Amino acid sequence: MNTNIKAIVFDYGNVLVEWNPRYVYERFFPNDPEAMECFFREVDFMEWNAQQDKGRSFAEGVAELSKEFPQHAHLIQAYHDHWKDSISEAHWGTVEIMKRLKQAGYPLYGLSNWSAETFPHIREQYDFFDLFDDMVISGKVGHVKPQPEIFHILLEKIGRPAQECLFIDDSPANIQQAQNIGFATIRFESSEQLAKALQDMKIL
Repeated sequence: MNTNIKAIVFDYGNVLVEWNPRYVYERFFPNDPEAMECFFREVDFMEWNAQQDKGRSFAEGVAELSKEFPQHAHLIQAYHDHWKDSISEAHWGTVEIMKRLKQAGYPLYGLSNWSAETFPHIREQYDFFDLFDDMVISGKVGHVKPQPEIFHILLEKIGRPAQECLFIDDSPANIQQAQNIGFATIRFESSEQLAKALQDMKIL
């Protein structure tokens, strides 16, 4: 065990479970990924979705964006209706790493940008969330990564300084913010890469 690290923090989307809104829209843009990307850019989909991650209800978000882009109202509503299709598969390699870390005695924490409305559905689907000692879901606290506030909310839950915590995330912006606050970090690329990085840090 690396005695410098006292707690390990995992992101969820694309670290523990595969998330991609394009899985929802493939049925609406069959064999036309370019048109799908044009739609995403036109409505600024990722920024719109981030507001749900910050706590805005889907009903409010759909209404606001549909008013701005009435020609795309059915597509905007479709994400709410078919949200579950945006989740593909768990990253079981990461889950196995979490189990090994837990067995080694490390407390595990979750820090995820996720709507408070939709997270309970995925939480019920996978029992590996029970491995976490605690978690911070952005939609419940009103802040999203990479805002520093959500990291400080997490640190209050952990009860340790950032310098004693390892943060694992796939987003460069989130990794940079965590480093600014003092976390040790690993930018996630694959379960295999994560395992090697943890071995190099003498954590696994």
